Amino acid sequence: MADKILKSANEAAEKIVEWAEEHHFETCFDRAQRLKPCPIGESGACCRVCHMGPCRLVGQDAEEKARGICGATLPTVAARNLVRMIAAGTAAHSDHARDMAFTLLAVAEGETKDFEIKDVKKLYRVAGYLGIDIEGKSVNTVAREVALKFLEDFGRQKGRINYLKRAPKKTQERWEKWGVAPRGIDREVVEAMHRTSIGVDHDPDHLLTHGLRTALADGWGGCMISTDISDILFGTPKPVKAEASFGIFKEDEVNIVVHGHEPSLAEMIVDVVSEPEMIEYAKSKGAKGINLGGMCCTANEVLMRHGIPTAGGFTNQELGIMTGLVDVITVDVQCIMPAIAELSKKFHTKVITTSEKAKMPGAIHIEYDEHRAKEIAREIVKLAIDNFPNRKTEGSHITDKFPLICGFSHEYIEYMQGGRFRGSFRPLNDAIIAGRIRGVVGLAGCDNPRVPSTGIHKYLATELIKNDVLVVSTGCGSAACGTAGYLTPEMALEHAGPGLREVCEAIGIPPILHVGACVDNSRILTILSAMAAEGGLSDEIGGMPGVGIAPEWMSEKAIAIGCYFAASGVPVIFGGESPVGSSEEVTRIMTEVWYERFKGALHFEPDPEKILELTYKYIDSAREALKLRKYEPGRFGVERKLMSMADRRKLESAARPHEGVK
Repeated sequence: MADKILKSANEAAEKIVEWAEEHHFETCFDRAQRLKPCPIGESGACCRVCHMGPCRLVGQDAEEKARGICGATLPTVAARNLVRMIAAGTAAHSDHARDMAFTLLAVAEGETKDFEIKDVKKLYRVAGYLGIDIEGKSVNTVAREVALKFLEDFGRQKGRINYLKRAPKKTQERWEKWGVAPRGIDREVVEAMHRTSIGVDHDPDHLLTHGLRTALADGWGGCMISTDISDILFGTPKPVKAEASFGIFKEDEVNIVVHGHEPSLAEMIVDVVSEPEMIEYAKSKGAKGINLGGMCCTANEVLMRHGIPTAGGFTNQELGIMTGLVDVITVDVQCIMPAIAELSKKFHTKVITTSEKAKMPGAIHIEYDEHRAKEIAREIVKLAIDNFPNRKTEGSHITDKFPLICGFSHEYIEYMQGGRFRGSFRPLNDAIIAGRIRGVVGLAGCDNPRVPSTGIHKYLATELIKNDVLVVSTGCGSAACGTAGYLTPEMALEHAGPGLREVCEAIGIPPILHVGACVDNSRILTILSAMAAEGGLSDEIGGMPGVGIAPEWMSEKAIAIGCYFAASGVPVIFGGESPVGSSEEVTRIMTEVWYERFKGALHFEPDPEKILELTYKYIDSAREALKLRKYEPGRFGVERKLMSMADRRKLESAARPHEGVK
């Protein structure tokens, strides 16, 4: 790093970037260097919600003096901009969830033959959350009622979305007190857009309060609904071994990549690539077989359930094509770079769009329909096989890959701490109380080409586990850890602090738990709720020794996630410059006011070392407030000696006069 500035902190990715530079191929890293962010828009000081503007609220004392043409102040404009980001992120996750609800309904009503309910136990558990009686009903009847109940949450005009009841009672009381309990998902998104249009809501605190209500509709609505339906239809994840990085692509097999965020079609492709007829067809074209891999969160969905390998996150999609080995990359929605369609023309790769909501110039469009899902999957796989003979020799062929363990759902984390009949969160709570685990961090969010991509994820993950912080990761944060070789139990032995290592060894888990795609941040919410219900720590999510970090975020979805965690009681730290940094008042509301009301906050901090410093401050302050043992680095690192039976008897004898004292 002393000799050159890395574009990606992932060695394999950096090799492809260097190859691309030598061969004059442009990547997102090049565009990030060439296109500098607008300093006014980057800090939230630009208003463009009407045609009188855009208005740039800059200059000396802009916080107090700057006004748009309509008279809007800088804090109002910055708050509006953030709320619009929340609304867009919520819409993205929740539209995904709506499609999943309609798929569940189609399965329940027998309208699609290709899907089935794979986890009946999870279906019944969800029915219980929704207050649906399952006695004497068929599985499909229960599934239909669950799907319809979920769909109500989108169009509800009054009342509360169903899953708010899953939060601790005290957390719910905070939401009601401050008026952020969401009514219906669509209603909150629409109202957010209305409030932020010209001439409506001008009070920054009032605007941001509704932003939190919209974000909660995402976390406890769209994200949680999508996660639960995916588990019901495709199976609840449990630990599975897989591989990560560009070395997953095989030179002698047809390589297909599923990319995006929706699992339904990807699940069908998983089935189809193993069909004997398809394998024989691939062999007839000169391939030895069919190899399926993934990118972004569609990758995480099939990785968690089937062990399908991943080539990484957001910034790896162009680089994957430049290996020269990808025959087809099929994309659905969210985080798809349109640059891949143009880039693919310089190789042999076919880019296929599959969603009715998302087309791309230069790509082939094969529209997904759940009523004939497997038929469409076969069409895509056959197209990939037919393209195999067109493969060119050029490309940066990378062989690096790393093993990983993923699949840590809420249900499995509960099971691993006590088994089928005694599963609970008590061991985790006890480890935190005793100080073996200092706290918990959710390390999530995107990877970003404006920094050495994935590097901040890797740095923070290493430092956190070294200091006995258990890490749960999702989305591209998980991909960053996986492609660096950080998702194995051996990682605990090599890098984790002594207390965390002891816990990981006892349970047999990595110190970084991959819990799923970006919508699966909802699993972290339910885990925190279960920890609160278990007792011994906080009786609400707020006050737990935990922090959320999105060090390389770039998407509006990340803002929605960060805000629903803040409203739920979790301090959240985003990397990079603040999108509302132009306004001291908006910054104060997000950090101080939200913390006072909800025990959560939203910070933006570009310095990774300061991110760590703030994380430890929040965790240690929470431990102190809960009157837990002060965390002492290395306290559990003293070598222990096995005791003889005679020594044990002496200790037991000495302890008898003090029975009950721990």
